[in-house]
Amino acid sequence: MNDELHHDEGRRQRALIAALVAPEAQASALPGLLAYRANAHASAVRALGVACPTLRALLGADDFAQLAREFWHAHPPQRGDLGEWGAALPEWIANHAGLSAWPYLADCAWMDLALHRCKRAADAVADAASLMLLQGTDPARLRLRPMPGLALFTSRWPLASIHAAHAAGDEAAFAAVRERMQRGTGESIVVSRDGWRGAVRAIDARGLAFMQAQARGVSLAQALTAAGEGFDFTTWLADALRCHWLQAVLVMDA
Repeated sequence: MNDELHHDEGRRQRALIAALVAPEAQASALPGLLAYRANAHASAVRALGVACPTLRALLGADDFAQLAREFWHAHPPQRGDLGEWGAALPEWIANHAGLSAWPYLADCAWMDLALHRCKRAADAVADAASLMLLQGTDPARLRLRPMPGLALFTSRWPLASIHAAHAAGDEAAFAAVRERMQRGTGESIVVSRDGWRGAVRAIDARGLAFMQAQARGVSLAQALTAAGEGFDFTTWLADALRCHWLQAVLVMDA
């Protein structure tokens, strides 16, 4: 009986989602559905606005609301928690013909969502004592564990500069961003959590290669090799501790 109820509820939810994303003429034939859809649209706009403040600022409130409604129809939420909705947004924007004139929007959406996920990541405290392992332990036996929610991304657009300009609201910062975009200056970024806030910081190519290797779970020695000559581990470590990128140093299993 429980299995039958479960399947019935699943069918009911799928039917409701199908009706909600159906064309207006079909939806109007179902009593109360248009009001339900209007409420769903409003919830989608609010949820996506919380998750993607940079994207909302770039588009403006009205255009952002239209985008959120379109995205809701293309990729309706599959879970009750709208805070987890939106993973498909960057790719959807990149393939949206109407947004092709603003090719940087997809990467900005990625950055916003990475920040949103980072802020929702599990709380973690850096294990300062584990840093002592860096003294006298073979780097081939060590690996670095990043903080939960940390994300890396390379864009052909100056994402860190865009984020900083919107955070500051300073016209000079926006002018600098426009100049960098006109020159085609991209940035690689680290998204991390700084207290209760999400943070975006630019990182150079060597630092990016080092952190990407870390994310694959390789040894410290292998990550240093990936970073290449000229990588200053001491400077990176100071930045990692200051910016809350590093959770712990671990000894790898033999």
